[in-house]
Amino acid sequence: MQEAFAYSDRGKRYHTYDYYLRHRYGCKVCRIPLSGGFSCPNRDGTKGVGGCDFCSGAGSGEFAGDAALPIAQQARQVRAGTVKKWPQAKYIPYFQAFTGTFAPLWRLRELYEAALALPDTVGLSIATRPDAIAPEALDYLGELARRTDLSVELGVQTCHDRTAAALNCQHTWEEFLECFWRLRERGIAVCVHLIDGLPGEDRGMMAESARKVGELRVDALKLHLLYAVRGTVIGERYERGELRLLSREEYVDIICDQLELLPPQTVIQRLTGDGAPGELLGPQWSRKKLCVLNEIDKELRRRDSVQGCRYQAKY
Repeated sequence: MQEAFAYSDRGKRYHTYDYYLRHRYGCKVCRIPLSGGFSCPNRDGTKGVGGCDFCSGAGSGEFAGDAALPIAQQARQVRAGTVKKWPQAKYIPYFQAFTGTFAPLWRLRELYEAALALPDTVGLSIATRPDAIAPEALDYLGELARRTDLSVELGVQTCHDRTAAALNCQHTWEEFLECFWRLRERGIAVCVHLIDGLPGEDRGMMAESARKVGELRVDALKLHLLYAVRGTVIGERYERGELRLLSREEYVDIICDQLELLPPQTVIQRLTGDGAPGELLGPQWSRKKLCVLNEIDKELRRRDSVQGCRYQAKY
C-alpha cells in the first residue's frame, strides 16, 4: 500500500499548483492572464512563419486580456470575476499570449513593472519559447527573480526534434537545454510545457519527454493533450480526417505514466486543457476538465501510485 503523498493535504497523489500556492502564501492565489501585445519569432520570420501547427491565432492566449488595453485595465477585468469568490486572494500576473519575452528590453521592463505594481501581486509568470530570450533579458529576469516569485514557462512540447520539426516548431531540445541552464544559473524558476498526443508520437515517446524533463528537476510542469482548433494546421488536418486524437482513456494512462516519472517536488501546474469555446474541433471530451482530473485521480488510486514513484535522479 502506497504511503500518503508528501506534497498533498487533500488526498491528491501529485503535487498540485493549488497545494504549492496555499503552502507558500497561506491563502488563495489566482493568476491574471495578460496580453503584452507580443508576437512570436516563429510568426514574424525571425525563425519561421505561420507559427507551430497547433498554435491558434491567439498564440495560446485565448483566455488572456485584450492587448489593446493597459495592463492595469486588463487586470481589473480579470479580477472582477474572482474578487467576489475570493475577496482576500493574492494574484500572479501571467503573460500568456504568444512569446512573452520577444520584445526590446525597454518594452519588457515597461510591461513587467506594470504587472508587478498591480494590487495584491505576489509574483510574475511569463510564457515564452526557449529560443526567444535575449542575453540582456536574461539578466533582467535574474534581477526580477531576486525581487519576486518569478516563473518562466518554456513551451517545449516534446523532447523529440523530429516531432517538433514536423510541426514547424522551429526550435530544438538542445536550444531548450541551453536556455534552461541559463535561467537556472540566474536563480529563475522554470515551468516546462509538454503536449501529449502529437502526431507520430507513441506512449513511450511521450513518457520519454516527461522522463527527460524530470531528470532536470524542473520547478513546475504543464501537461495537456493535443486538441484541434479552427484556423490551425492541426485543425485542418483533423477536419480532413488525417489526424487521430487521443481518447480520454489513453490520455489518462499517459498522464499517470508521466507523473510516475517526475520528481515529487515538481509542481504540476496543469494536467489538461482545451480550446476556446466555439473554436474547439476535438476531442470534445477535453471540455469536461473536472471529469478528466477525476479519472486521473482514480487511475492513480487503481495503480496505488503517486508522482515520482518511478523517478530516477540524474543531476
